Amino acid sequence: METPHTPYGQEPGYGQDQHQLYGPDPAHPSYPADSAPPPPPQARVDARKIWSGGLMTALVAALTAVAGVLLVRRVLGVAVFAPERDGAMGDASTGLLAGGAAVAALAATLLPHLLCLGTPQPGRFSSWIVTLATVVMVLLPFTTSVPLVTKVGTAAVYLAVGLTIGMLLTPVARGAVRSR
Repeated sequence: METPHTPYGQEPGYGQDQHQLYGPDPAHPSYPADSAPPPPPQARVDARKIWSGGLMTALVAALTAVAGVLLVRRVLGVAVFAPERDGAMGDASTGLLAGGAAVAALAATLLPHLLCLGTPQPGRFSSWIVTLATVVMVLLPFTTSVPLVTKVGTAAVYLAVGLTIGMLLTPVARGAVRSR
């Protein structure tokens, strides 16, 4: 065992003025009243960055929905969102699904903008909201009376859209929300 280089109780900082080591303590009565601690930094959103990223995410989410419908209907042969007789692209439900995915991405883009107005860690709350909305959409087909294969196919498309939105918007929001 090695002998200590300084005697017990003589470590650097022991018995020294705490103000020299850690700075003034705002809770101490001798703290000067005129030098209040600085306010915590507030988050602000770069609107140009977040909305340009949100628009691109909406486009990718809509294309993900269309690709998902093509995969499930044509490759896997599951009549999802519309009967198979409506063709590869389906009926109006495919367009509605793509439009809904784009609207969901734009709504998810609005979240960090609103949350940073007064919520601590807006990115964390935004991620949780997008994740839980995706879970709800994935579970929604299982509340219907359609065949199980249709439920699974629909849930898979909803999951792909939700993952796309969440994975693309998280870094967009992180890059657009900054502390002042």
